[in-house]
Amino acid sequence: MATLLFHDRYLNYNFGPEHPFSPVRQKMTLDLLDALGHPVDAEVPPVASRDDVRRVHSEAFVAKVEAASNGTAPPRARSFGLNTGDVPVFEDMDAATRGLVGGTLHGARLLAEGQAKRVLQLGGGLHHAREEEASGFCVYNDLSVAIDVLREHDLRVAYVDVDVHHGDGVQFLHYDDPGVLTLSLHETGRALFPGTGGIEEIGKGPGRGFSLNVPLAPFTESESFLDAFERVVPYALSHFQPDVLVVQCGADAHFNDPLADLLLTTRAYERIFRRLLVLSDEHTDGRLLCTLGGGYRLDSVSRIWALLGLLIQDHDLPRTVPEGYRTRWEARLDDPLTPTLHDRERSFEVDRRASIEDENRRVSEQVLEQVASHWRHA
Repeated sequence: MATLLFHDRYLNYNFGPEHPFSPVRQKMTLDLLDALGHPVDAEVPPVASRDDVRRVHSEAFVAKVEAASNGTAPPRARSFGLNTGDVPVFEDMDAATRGLVGGTLHGARLLAEGQAKRVLQLGGGLHHAREEEASGFCVYNDLSVAIDVLREHDLRVAYVDVDVHHGDGVQFLHYDDPGVLTLSLHETGRALFPGTGGIEEIGKGPGRGFSLNVPLAPFTESESFLDAFERVVPYALSHFQPDVLVVQCGADAHFNDPLADLLLTTRAYERIFRRLLVLSDEHTDGRLLCTLGGGYRLDSVSRIWALLGLLIQDHDLPRTVPEGYRTRWEARLDDPLTPTLHDRERSFEVDRRASIEDENRRVSEQVLEQVASHWRHA
């Protein structure tokens, strides 16, 4: 049985009506699940405390976020990644972000204390935030705070990130910890923010060999992504033998996402989510914490996260999206919505398809070659 976490305060994490990281994405997901006959009966998590945030963020950074929470940028805000196009300041920014952190942290505590197995945090996934820098729509790093709590309980944590952007903040916050495996599949940093996530980034010190990156070529299609996933993720988990699986379930690798260039379909996401559920059963006795993340085309992101919500609760997948839901949101968005839960069948006209697939296979092989010597001596 899955535990779902949500509170309306999550919607306060809002950079403004023109910003792509919009709480409308969560509203649509919750409304779609309700329309499909599976309304979210969410457990309400507490808000994270200042000390909770300080587990991974510096005092100077937290103080700067607090100072920006009157809606006005304090001096030197930009040196901490604040008051930028990606992370504009807004009123109550600190409290709104701690609200999201609290959900992911609560999920980790439920797992660590044996009170839950599968947890879906219907928010969070702020994987770009670093020790003293906001970045890429992310203020505090809820994932790393949760991972820190799991490590405090002596649990080995495998973090898998399927957002189209590299999970740089989580990686570097745990870069020297051999008890945390970070594994990110993303569009190559040569083409996309944040510019990191090369195969050579494998950790440092005692954590060397425990950071894996699979940078994929622009215009990678579903089968090539899934091939890379199968080559790397099961093998890495088998070697690492985690106690808990933490997953950032960004939906922005979908083919119609406006901020990236991968070409996944909703059926690919279904296969990814099903594999992660199986892998958690195989390696962590089912202990799984999923968060949301990126995803900027409202039609696709709401369907992908509804798929996640249905699958993690072992519900059957309906074929169609209820007409009432579509009518309601089409009027609000002035944009037609897909009438089925899955995308319409389609093919893509991709130049160099064979060479893209070959490149992704080589990258997948090189990722494991990079860490093989470290694993042999672990």
